[in-house]
Amino acid sequence: MAPAVLIENLKKRYGTVEAVKDVSFQVEPGEIFGLLGPNGAGKTTTLRALCTLTTPDAGKIEVSGISVLEHPKAARQRLGYVAQEVALDKVLTGRELLQLQAALYHLPPAVAKQRIETVLSLLGLQEYADKKTGTYSGGLRKRLDLAAGLLHAPDVLVLDEPTVGLDIESRFAVWDFLRKLREAGTTVVITSHYLEEIDALADRVAIIDRGVIIASGTPSQLKDRVGGDRITLRIREFTPLEEAQKAKDLLQSLPFVQEVIINSAQGNSLNLVVKPHNEALIGIQQVLNNAGLPIFGIAQSRPSLDDVYLAATGRTLMDAELAALGNRDPKAEKKQNMR
Repeated sequence: MAPAVLIENLKKRYGTVEAVKDVSFQVEPGEIFGLLGPNGAGKTTTLRALCTLTTPDAGKIEVSGISVLEHPKAARQRLGYVAQEVALDKVLTGRELLQLQAALYHLPPAVAKQRIETVLSLLGLQEYADKKTGTYSGGLRKRLDLAAGLLHAPDVLVLDEPTVGLDIESRFAVWDFLRKLREAGTTVVITSHYLEEIDALADRVAIIDRGVIIASGTPSQLKDRVGGDRITLRIREFTPLEEAQKAKDLLQSLPFVQEVIINSAQGNSLNLVVKPHNEALIGIQQVLNNAGLPIFGIAQSRPSLDDVYLAATGRTLMDAELAALGNRDPKAEKKQNMR
């Protein structure tokens, strides 16, 4: 059986910006596949290329064995795409919008009627179907957007940041719906920068950073590769680099410490990977106290997907998000969106 999605050596440049440098992954039929990374990492560009909305500079893309680049029309029949921004005509009712979507896909009237009732029921929209979408809450608007993406019964549903801006209750409702889709055999590709979302939903994950896949596997596999527990340590609220480096050198000598990373984006805090050890915190405190180094704060936890990202890049996803926000060029973004 062909992969539901196959992407090999994908590249895309916008002027001087190399949005996607070299991305490769495949998605198996009937799984939820998560593409995790900060804003500006290349997630949306990758999905837009998959969904025929932008032409890559190089690479291979297939959906259910069909080349997206050579046969875009056939590929679109097998794809459902829900963009990050919800775009609904406020004067149409939910049912009218779905009828328009069905007409765009040339669904026969009888099939369209049955499909509309099915997606309205799946997403709990029956009582809102004949109300204008301009009266919908954010959660209802997102659910209607999902319904439109599913209307033609695609093999693969592609979701770009599907829960951004939603309240917790609405986010959990979307999660439950996606799990039901997987149980019914639909393949789901989802991008997110919410760690807990990908951890809770995805069967497999690819982490993308600066246009390159830096890690892939199941969430458990990725976290196991980090190894041991995580300890976050601050010598001071804002630690001088020389003190952080001195602490790093001392801590690396401890037999239960596997790795130490200085996180400059968080005041030169120290991020440690340690083997399971009942007295790890005590041992760390003793070494630093003997060297005359204070401890402003210390915490221990099990590995997370953020730890995977940190181990691969030397920064957390939050750090990457903040860096991306600081480097945003509104003119360049506007030009990219126009393309």
